[in-house]
Amino acid sequence: MTKAELINMVAKEARISKASAEKAINSLCGNVAKCLKRKDKITLTGFGTFMVAKRRARTGRNPQTGAPINIKASSVPKFKAGKLLKNMVR
Repeated sequence: MTKAELINMVAKEARISKASAEKAINSLCGNVAKCLKRKDKITLTGFGTFMVAKRRARTGRNPQTGAPINIKASSVPKFKAGKLLKNMVR
């Protein structure tokens, strides 16, 4: 599903304009990103939790040459599905 398809679906189900649905989706995405940037955790009960996970520095391999390379430590966004969402997908 593309963002445009999601906007159309939200607009139809919520009976709002596509412009309003797009603003709402953009706001949600933007605020989730802002919270994760601050290293906050966001829990949407039944849906899931957005959080920041830390990856340790490690040694990898260049796939073309096979030579070892150092990969720096980093923070990455992570999502853990809630129980209700897991049950809906099964």
